[in-house]
Amino acid sequence: MKGKFIVLEGPDRCGKSTQAKLLYNYFLARGYDVLLTREPGGTPTAERIRQIVLEPGLDVRPMAELFLYEASRSQHTQEKILPALEAGKIVICERYTMSTCAYQGYGRGIDLKTIETLNQVATLGLKPDLTLVFLMSDKYFTERGEYLFSDRLEQEDLAFRQKMRQGYQELIARTPNAYLVDADRNVDEIQHQVVGLLTKHHIVEADAVC
Repeated sequence: MKGKFIVLEGPDRCGKSTQAKLLYNYFLARGYDVLLTREPGGTPTAERIRQIVLEPGLDVRPMAELFLYEASRSQHTQEKILPALEAGKIVICERYTMSTCAYQGYGRGIDLKTIETLNQVATLGLKPDLTLVFLMSDKYFTERGEYLFSDRLEQEDLAFRQKMRQGYQELIARTPNAYLVDADRNVDEIQHQVVGLLTKHHIVEADAVC
């Protein structure tokens, strides 16, 4: 691939959307050709699937939920991500395959080998060049969500969130080029770590770091 694929992972309300936008603006300011996208979603078809999978009150069974995520990912990868990478763009994506392992694997209890096989099929084998996993203390989930609309996944209980968070920690340990980011810190401290990791992986040059 000519471009670079950066994925921001983590549970709901961990601040990854804020950091994704900061990172997008960071690249733009330095003249890079960059695309910001998200999962589930990212294309008209995939966004329609997102509406189904996250709608509160819908009875979506675990395996059906998994297949919906993978359908969205397949469309998103083929329609948007791969063409952008082939064109030499930097692609920043909020969530990708690791989230499915954490939520549907550790959270729902679906066999990880099954999920990894479906991830491989849906992505055509695409792997991120860099994965940043934002994890925060659970108290911030409640504080940050006090005045927010909660989707179907955000309405899961503490036990689910604990299993999912543990999953992320284990997945970081066995995923190449994946790093834990302490999302309890302030926005500027987090961005500094993010930019440092971009330099470490030669996605930006050291003299471009501010």
